[in-house]
Amino acid sequence: MSGEQRDGVALTNLDQPLFDGAGATKRDLVDYLDAVRDRIVPELRGRPLSVVRVLRGQAPFMQKNLPKYTPDWVRTTRVWAERSRREITYALCDDRRTLLWLANQRAVEYHVTLGLDGRLDRPTHLVLDLDPPEGAGFSSVVGAARLVRQALADDGLTGVVKTSGAKGLHVFVPVDAHADDVAAATRALAARAERLDPELATTAFVLEERHGKVFLDSTRAHGATVAAAYSPRVRPGTTVSFPVAWDDLDSVSPRDFTVRTAVDLLGGQDPWAARMPAPQSLPDDLVAEGHTIPVARVQAMHEGKRRARERRT
Repeated sequence: MSGEQRDGVALTNLDQPLFDGAGATKRDLVDYLDAVRDRIVPELRGRPLSVVRVLRGQAPFMQKNLPKYTPDWVRTTRVWAERSRREITYALCDDRRTLLWLANQRAVEYHVTLGLDGRLDRPTHLVLDLDPPEGAGFSSVVGAARLVRQALADDGLTGVVKTSGAKGLHVFVPVDAHADDVAAATRALAARAERLDPELATTAFVLEERHGKVFLDSTRAHGATVAAAYSPRVRPGTTVSFPVAWDDLDSVSPRDFTVRTAVDLLGGQDPWAARMPAPQSLPDDLVAEGHTIPVARVQAMHEGKRRARERRT
């Protein structure tokens, strides 16, 4: 039987494959999210939520604006989107019932803002996203993560690390600062990590300029979102974003953590919450350096326009 109810939510078509290569059914997704609800809901609670849904026969798509058929018990918030010049109605996944409803909508990935609803100008975390070059092994990303950890330690800061659920790693640093300063500190941290080993890591935003190095993405700031800890991903095997101890990075692979393996690996623990340090103040020197570094996306846009002008002349 492929239909049932949990917490008043009707669950349907549970035996359907999730997506090509998922190695999992919709039931596996629902069961996994329900099993980790006490860990993932605290990561989602109070944060405008974007989800990646995979409907049968369709390509995956990012959904920010909630559909009109959303039940009235789903908490929502409206946020002005500068790019599209309109208000978007986001879900706030604050409880098991909402999580189950989203899972039944075939929402596989859960991406949250760094700030809480109404306080998006005060991100709770600084985040660096480490992305390996095409064809590189996971060990290169691990090496880059250690550069970030060293750069943090050099300024008296500590962070935690998790797999992105794709090929890379996310380093999270709990902070107490305004978004402008957090964005600046993120750029400075990436630059300092790059300086520790420029042969391994790069802050180059343009793909062609990375030359086979691990990309230290410092653009997770302001309105950006990030895959939440424990979120599944639309990747082969339906991997999940999973907390890893710094000392264990050499002995894991992102493929170890899937909707079918992660619950047993957690063993009833919540390592993300357990390892997360208290919010830290950002050192003045880090913020000051970051404010001298151009925003990567803006810099890349200007560089692209400059090159286009050169081609025309």
